[in-house]
Amino acid sequence: MESTRVDRWLWAVRLAPTRSAATAACRAGHVRVGGRSAKAATAVAVGDLVEARLHQVDRVVEVVQVIEKRVGAPVAVTCYVDHTPPPPAGDEALPPVASRERGAGRPTKRDRRRIDRMRPR
Repeated sequence: MESTRVDRWLWAVRLAPTRSAATAACRAGHVRVGGRSAKAATAVAVGDLVEARLHQVDRVVEVVQVIEKRVGAPVAVTCYVDHTPPPPAGDEALPPVASRERGAGRPTKRDRRRIDRMRPR
């Protein structure tokens, strides 16, 4: 097999939990093949660089083997080379935590807005 659809390949190598999730990521513009935005039917071949944002994590993988059927995790790992940069270390990796003094009572509307601003989107 020389090439396959990118959504099918992402699902087969277990980067996406379902094929529909892989298709939705492509439709939302979260998948790039060779630096270009990819539709679900975009063909991937050996040597292509696939950049995908799945589960709020940016993944950069190089296609080593093209497969269409979902395989076990040990086999799936051999089908790509992971070029994903490591997550930032230290305080930059964790979002700020909303904390209140014990016994401060229920948050006011103003407090709630401050807490909502700190939450990641």
